[in-house]
Amino acid sequence: MLTIQKNLTNSFYALLSLPATAMGFALSVQIAALSWILSTQYHLDIHDVGLVWAAGPLAGIIGQVIIGVISDKVWFWNGRRRPFIIIGGILAAMMLLALPNIGVIQASLGTGGILGIAIVVALTLDLAINVSFNPTRSIIADVTPEGKARTKGYTWMQTVSGSFGVMAYFIGAMLDNYILIYSGAVLVLLFSVIPPFFIKEPRELGLQDGENAVSQEKQPAGNISEGSLLNMLRIIEPLWGFLLYAVYAMIIRLSGIPPIPHHIFEIAALLLTVILIGKTLIKKETGTREANGKTGFQKVLAAHSFTWVGVQTMFIYMYAYVKDTIPALDNDAMGNVVNWSFFTINLIAAIIPVLVLLPLAARFGRVKVHATGIALMAAGYLGIFLLGHTPAMIYVMMAVVGIGWAATISLPFAIMSQKVPQTRMGLYMGLFNLSVVLPQLVASLGVGELISNAADKSITFLICAITVAFSSLAWFLVKEPADHAAAGTPVGGGH
Repeated sequence: MLTIQKNLTNSFYALLSLPATAMGFALSVQIAALSWILSTQYHLDIHDVGLVWAAGPLAGIIGQVIIGVISDKVWFWNGRRRPFIIIGGILAAMMLLALPNIGVIQASLGTGGILGIAIVVALTLDLAINVSFNPTRSIIADVTPEGKARTKGYTWMQTVSGSFGVMAYFIGAMLDNYILIYSGAVLVLLFSVIPPFFIKEPRELGLQDGENAVSQEKQPAGNISEGSLLNMLRIIEPLWGFLLYAVYAMIIRLSGIPPIPHHIFEIAALLLTVILIGKTLIKKETGTREANGKTGFQKVLAAHSFTWVGVQTMFIYMYAYVKDTIPALDNDAMGNVVNWSFFTINLIAAIIPVLVLLPLAARFGRVKVHATGIALMAAGYLGIFLLGHTPAMIYVMMAVVGIGWAATISLPFAIMSQKVPQTRMGLYMGLFNLSVVLPQLVASLGVGELISNAADKSITFLICAITVAFSSLAWFLVKEPADHAAAGTPVGGGH
């Protein structure tokens, strides 16, 4: 074990952040370039772009849960998370190279339509990202004690990852999206293959293993954390409405079967979601994580899910919004507005996690700080809806959105990881990801249809504002997790 890992120094936190940074950079490249390429180079309609984006959440459902369950139990290449980080990183780099060559792939295969190839490339890229994303986040919980040290691990993850995300959008805006894609492939390969060999993973989760060991309460037999399909479905009960709609919408879109008239299924799925999430949020969290951890985890799922309806709606349909709101811009100028917008939120998200969110979380609690950040994000979205008629005003409001974005991709991991059994971190990290990918499917399919049919595309950010505001209210109903760091374990880290 390296000395920097034993002492939990800032350099170790930076090293620990690089694999997640690789996957975050790959995702940033996809966000910056995928809709732009499909719209300008291959001339796909907006609802088809949404369908391509729906491939990613499908990959997340499969990849993160399965890899999480497997990585909890295996040990090879001298690691539990290491093998999946490396394999996923290599595959992600290859798919980034394929992204601008969809037409070449189509021609070489002799197929008739670009949409199918685009879906396959997007699906494979997202599957690769998701193969690695779960382990890159789980490994932080594996090698850091609970409390301030773990929160620091995830805020450092966001600071490093966010800094490179800023660079991604800067390259796309100032240079070229194709340069961004090819440079991204190199960075993803290096950051996912090299750093894991310098991070020592504990051979046994939940047991003492050096100075940064993590304590674990004894898990009772038959606990809900057992990874059977039935128990996993029970755990994600607040997300059942999202899940049912996602299955229904994908079947309708891919099979050509006419949808149920009058949006009856959509209304039923919405009512089910409201009922289940409301039921979850009014529950009381009592006892230890083992005795009643399921309730705490489910409340996190319920609160986090609506954040991602809004966030994914922004990511997918930002280009359509700019095109409709500022029609005088040409394709390249529209692409630049989108890139500078995402540059702005990622710049904020790179700066404030360690400098602002970490000390505020230590003083006021992670949950309150996160809920407040999400409220500010909703305010930023509302500002774009009301005032976002010029690039400058969009950038100003995106800076406000960036506060919530910084919280979204750092603090929930620290909160969630202290509400679940340490020995099943991979499983729960995968299930937690369902509160991201299932709402993403709703944004890709249901929201996409709504925006596509709307005459005024500014409805995009009204949807963002409403869903994220609800998420903020839900987060205020989540109980602050208790810290269970082992006695004598360093909790602050070195410098």
